[in-house]
Amino acid sequence: MESLVIPVLILLAVLAGILLAVRAMGRRKSPGAGAEPLPAAGSADLARTASARLSEDEHRRIYALIAQGQAMAAIKLYYESTGDGLRASRDAVGALATHPQPYRSAEVPAPAQEEAGGPERFPYRYRAIASKGEVTREVSSNMLNDEIYGRIRTLARSGETEAAATALTRHSDVSLDQAREFIALLDD
Repeated sequence: MESLVIPVLILLAVLAGILLAVRAMGRRKSPGAGAEPLPAAGSADLARTASARLSEDEHRRIYALIAQGQAMAAIKLYYESTGDGLRASRDAVGALATHPQPYRSAEVPAPAQEEAGGPERFPYRYRAIASKGEVTREVSSNMLNDEIYGRIRTLARSGETEAAATALTRHSDVSLDQAREFIALLDD
């Protein structure tokens, strides 16, 4: 009889755990049949949606609070700015912190003028750094961004170093020789 006590206690503990799990799952609310699902918390889609709901000043203030580590103040500001619930505000600020978004005004941006008047100029300076061993090169320009630099890196890594160097000179103020030196450091 004593040999059955321990297995029975273990069985009762497992059953209690299963019942608690089923009960917890039953309490979760599922969205209604007509409800449109929101983007997943912490996703880039949620970050884009949240950023689009903010004015330029609110956007700047929320990112300043995030940078200072004041998440609660950022959530409160988002909550007051949008009128969303606390949970939605928390998720939105978390997504904004995880997937930083530039401010985009409501009007439609003008198409890039790369063909007509040269490359588009951005309101910030982009820094690209390449190094190999002890050699390091940096290119800083307001005509570069992640997308353009990504295309240049792809060209360099696929063996089209001259095309990559030409693209780099078109989107920065470096000479072709300096661009070739920079591209040589990207080519693995």
